[in-house]
Amino acid sequence: MNQHLNYILDQLNLSSQLSDEDKINLVTALKKADRDLTISEFKLERTEKVKRTTAILLEETIEELEHKRKAIEDTNNALQQSLDELKATQAQLIQSEKMASLGELTAGIAHEIQNPLNFVNNFSEVSKELLEEMLEEIQNGDMEEVNAIAQDVIQNLEKINHHGKRADGIVKGMLQHSRTSSGEKEDTDINVLVDEYLRLAYHGLRAKDKSFNAALETHFDDSIKQLNIAPQDIGRVVLNLITNAFYAVNEKKKSQIEGYEPKVTVETKKVKNKIQILVSDNGNGIPKKVLEKVFQPFFTTKPTGQGTGLGLSLSYDIIKAHGGDIKVNTKENEGTAFIISLPTN
Repeated sequence: MNQHLNYILDQLNLSSQLSDEDKINLVTALKKADRDLTISEFKLERTEKVKRTTAILLEETIEELEHKRKAIEDTNNALQQSLDELKATQAQLIQSEKMASLGELTAGIAHEIQNPLNFVNNFSEVSKELLEEMLEEIQNGDMEEVNAIAQDVIQNLEKINHHGKRADGIVKGMLQHSRTSSGEKEDTDINVLVDEYLRLAYHGLRAKDKSFNAALETHFDDSIKQLNIAPQDIGRVVLNLITNAFYAVNEKKKSQIEGYEPKVTVETKKVKNKIQILVSDNGNGIPKKVLEKVFQPFFTTKPTGQGTGLGLSLSYDIIKAHGGDIKVNTKENEGTAFIISLPTN
Protein backbone atom coordinates (compact mmCIF):
# COMPACT_ATOMS: atom_id res chain seq x y z
CA MET A 1 0.00 0.00 0.00
CA ASN A 2 1.06 3.57 -0.64
CA GLN A 3 3.02 4.97 2.33
CA HIS A 4 0.64 7.90 2.76
CA LEU A 5 -2.35 5.58 2.85
CA ASN A 6 -0.51 3.39 5.34
CA TYR A 7 0.00 6.39 7.61
CA ILE A 8 -3.73 7.24 7.46
CA LEU A 9 -4.57 3.61 8.19
CA ASP A 10 -2.26 3.58 11.23
CA GLN A 11 -3.87 6.73 12.56
CA LEU A 12 -7.35 5.27 12.10
CA ASN A 13 -6.39 2.16 14.03
CA LEU A 14 -5.03 4.30 16.88
CA SER A 15 -8.06 6.56 16.99
CA SER A 16 -10.44 5.88 19.87
CA GLN A 17 -13.13 8.28 18.66
CA LEU A 18 -14.19 6.10 15.70
CA SER A 19 -16.42 3.10 15.97
CA ASP A 20 -15.29 -0.25 14.71
CA GLU A 21 -17.76 -0.02 11.83
CA ASP A 22 -16.44 3.40 10.81
CA LYS A 23 -12.94 2.06 10.98
CA ILE A 24 -13.89 -0.90 8.78
CA ASN A 25 -15.54 1.39 6.20
CA LEU A 26 -12.61 3.73 6.16
CA VAL A 27 -10.14 0.87 5.86
CA THR A 28 -12.18 -0.54 2.94
CA ALA A 29 -12.19 2.87 1.24
CA LEU A 30 -8.48 3.25 1.79
CA LYS A 31 -7.77 -0.18 0.32
CA LYS A 32 -9.95 0.64 -2.69
CA ALA A 33 -8.10 3.95 -3.10
CA ASP A 34 -4.82 2.08 -2.87
CA ARG A 35 -5.94 -0.40 -5.51
CA ASP A 36 -7.11 2.40 -7.82
CA LEU A 37 -3.81 4.19 -7.29
CA THR A 38 -1.87 1.01 -8.12
CA ILE A 39 -3.90 0.56 -11.28
CA SER A 40 -3.31 4.20 -12.22
CA GLU A 41 0.39 3.84 -11.67
CA PHE A 42 0.39 0.70 -13.80
CA LYS A 43 -1.51 2.46 -16.57
CA LEU A 44 0.78 5.46 -16.33
CA GLU A 45 3.84 3.24 -16.58
CA ARG A 46 2.34 1.42 -19.55
CA THR A 47 1.54 4.75 -21.19
CA GLU A 48 5.13 5.86 -20.72
CA LYS A 49 6.34 2.64 -22.30
CA VAL A 50 3.97 3.19 -25.23
CA LYS A 51 5.22 6.76 -25.57
CA ARG A 52 8.82 5.62 -25.56
CA THR A 53 8.05 2.87 -28.08
CA THR A 54 6.07 5.32 -30.24
CA ALA A 55 8.92 7.83 -30.13
CA ILE A 56 11.36 5.14 -31.25
CA LEU A 57 9.01 3.99 -34.03
CA LEU A 58 8.38 7.59 -35.09
CA GLU A 59 12.09 8.25 -35.27
CA GLU A 60 12.60 5.09 -37.32
CA THR A 61 9.66 6.03 -39.56
CA ILE A 62 11.06 9.53 -40.13
CA GLU A 63 14.42 8.03 -41.00
CA GLU A 64 12.79 5.51 -43.34
CA LEU A 65 10.71 8.27 -44.97
CA GLU A 66 13.85 10.32 -45.47
CA HIS A 67 15.48 7.34 -47.19
CA LYS A 68 12.39 6.93 -49.35
CA ARG A 69 12.32 10.65 -50.15
CA LYS A 70 15.92 10.47 -51.30
CA ALA A 71 15.15 7.34 -53.30
CA ILE A 72 12.15 9.06 -54.95
CA GLU A 73 14.28 12.12 -55.65
CA ASP A 74 16.95 9.92 -57.25
CA THR A 75 14.27 8.12 -59.26
CA ASN A 76 12.78 11.44 -60.41
CA ASN A 77 16.21 12.64 -61.47
CA ALA A 78 16.77 9.40 -63.36
CA LEU A 79 13.32 9.67 -64.96
CA GLN A 80 13.97 13.29 -65.96
CA GLN A 81 17.27 12.27 -67.50
CA SER A 82 15.53 9.44 -69.35
CA LEU A 83 12.82 11.86 -70.51
CA ASP A 84 15.44 14.30 -71.79
CA GLU A 85 17.20 11.45 -73.59
CA LEU A 86 13.89 10.26 -75.07
CA LYS A 87 13.08 13.77 -76.27
CA ALA A 88 16.51 14.03 -77.85
CA THR A 89 16.06 10.61 -79.47
CA GLN A 90 12.57 11.60 -80.66
CA ALA A 91 13.97 14.78 -82.21
CA GLN A 92 16.65 12.73 -83.95
CA LEU A 93 14.07 10.23 -85.22
CA ILE A 94 11.84 13.02 -86.48
CA GLN A 95 14.81 14.56 -88.26
CA SER A 96 15.66 11.13 -89.71
CA GLU A 97 12.09 10.80 -90.95
CA LYS A 98 12.27 14.24 -92.54
CA MET A 99 15.59 13.49 -94.17
CA ALA A 100 14.25 10.15 -95.42
CA SER A 101 11.32 11.95 -97.05
CA LEU A 102 13.73 14.56 -98.37
CA GLY A 103 15.64 11.75 -100.05
CA GLU A 104 12.39 10.72 -101.72
CA LEU A 105 12.06 14.28 -103.01
CA THR A 106 15.60 14.82 -104.26
CA ALA A 107 15.28 13.18 -107.66
CA GLY A 108 11.83 14.65 -108.16
CA ILE A 109 13.14 18.10 -107.35
CA ALA A 110 15.99 17.67 -109.83
CA HIS A 111 13.45 16.67 -112.50
CA GLU A 112 11.13 19.55 -111.68
CA ILE A 113 13.94 22.11 -111.67
CA GLN A 114 15.25 20.83 -114.99
CA ASN A 115 11.98 21.70 -116.74
CA PRO A 116 11.98 25.44 -115.94
CA LEU A 117 15.73 25.56 -116.49
CA ASN A 118 15.22 24.15 -119.99
CA PHE A 119 12.66 26.90 -120.62
CA VAL A 120 15.06 29.53 -119.27
CA ASN A 121 17.91 28.25 -121.46
CA ASN A 122 15.76 27.95 -124.57
CA PHE A 123 14.13 31.36 -124.24
CA SER A 124 17.52 32.90 -123.45
CA GLU A 125 18.98 31.50 -126.68
CA VAL A 126 15.97 32.60 -128.73
CA SER A 127 16.08 36.07 -127.13
CA LYS A 128 19.77 36.37 -127.97
CA GLU A 129 19.01 35.51 -131.60
CA LEU A 130 16.12 38.00 -131.65
CA LEU A 131 18.33 40.77 -130.25
CA GLU A 132 20.94 40.06 -132.93
CA GLU A 133 18.20 40.20 -135.54
CA MET A 134 16.89 43.44 -134.00
CA LEU A 135 20.33 45.05 -134.31
CA GLU A 136 20.34 44.24 -138.01
CA GLU A 137 16.87 45.73 -138.45
CA ILE A 138 17.97 48.87 -136.58
CA GLN A 139 20.83 49.24 -139.04
CA ASN A 140 18.38 48.69 -141.89
CA GLY A 141 16.09 51.34 -140.38
CA ASP A 142 13.03 49.05 -140.28
CA MET A 143 11.60 50.29 -136.96
CA GLU A 144 8.34 48.41 -137.40
CA GLU A 145 10.24 45.11 -137.42
CA VAL A 146 12.41 46.35 -134.53
CA ASN A 147 9.28 46.97 -132.44
CA ALA A 148 7.87 43.54 -133.32
CA ILE A 149 11.13 41.84 -132.31
CA ALA A 150 11.28 43.90 -129.10
CA GLN A 151 7.80 42.66 -128.18
CA ASP A 152 8.92 39.06 -128.75
CA VAL A 153 11.98 39.63 -126.56
CA ILE A 154 9.81 41.13 -123.79
CA GLN A 155 7.50 38.09 -123.91
CA ASN A 156 10.50 35.76 -123.76
CA LEU A 157 11.92 37.63 -120.77
CA GLU A 158 8.56 37.35 -119.01
CA LYS A 159 8.61 33.60 -119.62
CA ILE A 160 12.20 33.38 -118.37
CA ASN A 161 11.19 35.29 -115.25
CA HIS A 162 8.16 33.03 -114.72
CA HIS A 163 10.11 29.78 -115.01
CA GLY A 164 12.99 31.18 -112.96
CA LYS A 165 10.56 31.95 -110.15
CA ARG A 166 9.10 28.46 -110.50
CA ALA A 167 12.55 26.90 -110.08
CA ASP A 168 13.20 29.24 -107.16
CA GLY A 169 9.94 28.14 -105.55
CA ILE A 170 10.86 24.46 -105.90
CA VAL A 171 14.26 25.04 -104.27
CA LYS A 172 12.69 27.05 -101.46
CA GLY A 173 10.15 24.28 -100.92
CA MET A 174 12.95 21.73 -100.65
CA LEU A 175 14.87 23.87 -98.15
CA GLN A 176 11.70 24.52 -96.19
CA HIS A 177 10.95 20.82 -96.07
CA SER A 178 14.43 19.95 -94.79
CA ARG A 179 14.70 22.44 -91.94
CA THR A 180 13.01 22.32 -88.56
CA SER A 181 9.47 23.64 -88.70
CA SER A 182 8.78 26.90 -86.89
CA GLY A 183 5.10 25.97 -86.84
CA GLU A 184 4.24 29.43 -88.13
CA LYS A 185 1.16 29.49 -90.32
CA GLU A 186 0.77 31.43 -93.52
CA ASP A 187 -1.83 31.72 -96.28
CA THR A 188 -1.12 28.87 -98.68
CA ASP A 189 -2.67 27.66 -101.93
CA ILE A 190 -3.58 24.09 -101.01
CA ASN A 191 -4.08 22.99 -104.61
CA VAL A 192 -0.61 24.18 -105.65
CA LEU A 193 0.97 22.63 -102.54
CA VAL A 194 -0.65 19.23 -103.08
CA ASP A 195 0.04 19.17 -106.83
CA GLU A 196 3.70 20.08 -106.31
CA TYR A 197 4.30 17.34 -103.74
CA LEU A 198 2.47 14.81 -105.91
CA ARG A 199 4.78 15.50 -108.85
CA LEU A 200 7.92 15.57 -106.70
CA ALA A 201 7.03 12.27 -105.02
CA TYR A 202 6.23 10.61 -108.36
CA HIS A 203 9.43 11.70 -110.10
CA GLY A 204 11.47 10.88 -106.99
CA LEU A 205 10.18 7.31 -106.99
CA ARG A 206 10.65 7.01 -110.74
CA ALA A 207 14.29 8.07 -110.35
CA LYS A 208 14.86 5.29 -107.79
CA ASP A 209 12.90 2.66 -109.68
CA LYS A 210 12.68 3.12 -113.46
CA SER A 211 10.20 0.27 -113.71
CA PHE A 212 7.68 2.07 -111.48
CA ASN A 213 4.70 3.61 -113.17
CA ALA A 214 1.24 4.60 -112.01
CA ALA A 215 -1.67 6.56 -113.36
CA LEU A 216 -2.06 9.89 -111.56
CA GLU A 217 -5.50 11.40 -111.23
CA THR A 218 -6.16 14.79 -109.67
CA HIS A 219 -9.38 16.61 -108.82
CA PHE A 220 -8.74 20.06 -107.37
CA ASP A 221 -11.60 22.21 -106.12
CA ASP A 222 -11.01 25.63 -107.74
CA SER A 223 -13.28 27.29 -105.15
CA ILE A 224 -10.56 26.70 -102.56
CA LYS A 225 -8.41 29.77 -102.44
CA GLN A 226 -5.85 29.95 -99.66
CA LEU A 227 -5.74 28.30 -96.27
CA ASN A 228 -3.81 29.48 -93.21
CA ILE A 229 -1.48 26.55 -92.44
CA ALA A 230 2.14 25.71 -91.72
CA PRO A 231 2.95 24.73 -95.33
CA GLN A 232 6.05 22.65 -94.67
CA ASP A 233 4.19 20.58 -92.05
CA ILE A 234 1.13 19.96 -94.23
CA GLY A 235 3.50 19.31 -97.14
CA ARG A 236 5.17 16.54 -95.11
CA VAL A 237 1.79 14.97 -94.38
CA VAL A 238 0.76 15.06 -98.06
CA LEU A 239 4.15 13.72 -99.15
CA ASN A 240 3.92 10.86 -96.65
CA LEU A 241 0.42 9.84 -97.76
CA ILE A 242 1.30 10.03 -101.46
CA THR A 243 4.53 8.08 -100.95
CA ASN A 244 2.60 5.40 -99.03
CA ALA A 245 0.03 5.24 -101.84
CA PHE A 246 2.78 4.75 -104.45
CA TYR A 247 4.32 2.04 -102.27
CA ALA A 248 0.94 0.27 -101.96
CA VAL A 249 0.21 0.19 -105.70
CA ASN A 250 3.78 -0.83 -106.49
CA GLU A 251 3.57 -3.76 -104.05
CA LYS A 252 0.30 -4.90 -105.62
CA LYS A 253 1.81 -4.60 -109.09
CA LYS A 254 4.58 -6.97 -108.03
CA SER A 255 1.88 -9.63 -107.50
CA GLN A 256 1.39 -9.57 -111.29
CA ILE A 257 -2.39 -9.55 -111.09
CA GLU A 258 -3.78 -9.78 -114.60
CA GLY A 259 -5.25 -6.51 -115.83
CA TYR A 260 -4.13 -4.53 -112.79
CA GLU A 261 -3.15 -0.90 -113.43
CA PRO A 262 -1.66 1.07 -110.51
CA LYS A 263 -3.53 4.29 -109.84
CA VAL A 264 -3.18 7.06 -107.26
CA THR A 265 -5.81 9.77 -106.95
CA VAL A 266 -5.41 13.08 -105.14
CA GLU A 267 -8.35 15.37 -104.49
CA THR A 268 -9.13 18.60 -102.69
CA LYS A 269 -12.63 19.79 -101.91
CA LYS A 270 -14.50 22.14 -99.65
CA VAL A 271 -17.07 20.53 -97.37
CA LYS A 272 -19.03 23.08 -95.28
CA ASN A 273 -16.43 24.82 -93.09
CA LYS A 274 -13.65 22.34 -93.79
CA ILE A 275 -11.12 21.71 -96.53
CA GLN A 276 -10.49 18.06 -97.34
CA ILE A 277 -7.42 16.52 -98.95
CA LEU A 278 -7.94 12.95 -100.15
CA VAL A 279 -5.17 10.58 -101.19
CA SER A 280 -6.41 7.23 -102.45
CA ASP A 281 -4.91 4.21 -104.18
CA ASN A 282 -6.09 0.95 -105.68
CA GLY A 283 -3.53 -1.16 -103.83
CA ASN A 284 -4.11 -4.16 -101.58
CA GLY A 285 -5.82 -2.19 -98.79
CA ILE A 286 -5.03 -2.42 -95.08
CA PRO A 287 -5.96 -5.57 -93.10
CA LYS A 288 -8.20 -5.03 -90.04
CA LYS A 289 -5.54 -6.21 -87.59
CA VAL A 290 -3.17 -3.59 -89.00
CA LEU A 291 -5.68 -0.75 -89.41
CA GLU A 292 -5.95 0.06 -85.69
CA LYS A 293 -2.16 0.42 -85.44
CA VAL A 294 -1.39 2.60 -88.47
CA PHE A 295 -1.11 5.83 -86.45
CA GLN A 296 1.00 4.28 -83.68
CA PRO A 297 4.62 5.48 -83.50
CA PHE A 298 7.20 3.07 -84.97
CA PHE A 299 4.56 0.78 -86.47
CA THR A 300 5.30 -0.10 -90.10
CA THR A 301 4.52 -2.93 -92.48
CA LYS A 302 7.45 -2.03 -94.71
CA PRO A 303 10.59 -4.17 -94.69
CA THR A 304 13.46 -3.17 -92.40
CA GLY A 305 15.27 -0.13 -93.73
CA GLN A 306 12.35 1.07 -95.85
CA GLY A 307 10.39 2.89 -93.16
CA THR A 308 10.78 4.36 -89.68
CA GLY A 309 7.16 3.84 -88.68
CA LEU A 310 6.92 7.53 -87.76
CA GLY A 311 5.35 8.92 -90.94
CA LEU A 312 1.67 8.44 -90.12
CA SER A 313 2.22 9.11 -86.43
CA LEU A 314 3.81 12.49 -87.19
CA SER A 315 1.14 13.19 -89.80
CA TYR A 316 -1.56 12.55 -87.21
CA ASP A 317 0.10 14.94 -84.73
CA ILE A 318 0.55 17.66 -87.38
CA ILE A 319 -3.09 17.51 -88.48
CA LYS A 320 -4.32 17.55 -84.86
CA ALA A 321 -2.10 20.58 -84.17
CA HIS A 322 -3.92 22.33 -87.03
CA GLY A 323 -7.28 21.57 -85.41
CA GLY A 324 -8.14 18.99 -88.04
CA ASP A 325 -8.39 15.23 -88.26
CA ILE A 326 -7.19 12.42 -90.47
CA LYS A 327 -9.19 9.30 -91.24
CA VAL A 328 -8.65 6.18 -93.28
CA ASN A 329 -11.10 4.15 -95.36
CA THR A 330 -9.87 0.85 -96.72
CA LYS A 331 -11.04 -2.38 -98.32
CA GLU A 332 -8.76 -5.37 -98.57
CA ASN A 333 -7.69 -6.08 -102.16
CA GLU A 334 -9.43 -2.89 -103.36
CA GLY A 335 -7.47 0.05 -101.97
CA THR A 336 -7.14 2.72 -99.32
CA ALA A 337 -8.10 6.36 -98.97
CA PHE A 338 -6.74 8.79 -96.40
CA ILE A 339 -8.88 11.86 -95.76
CA ILE A 340 -7.41 14.98 -94.18
CA SER A 341 -9.90 17.56 -92.89
CA LEU A 342 -8.67 21.05 -92.01
CA PRO A 343 -10.77 23.91 -90.61
CA THR A 344 -11.11 26.94 -92.86
CA ASN A 345 -10.58 29.37 -89.98
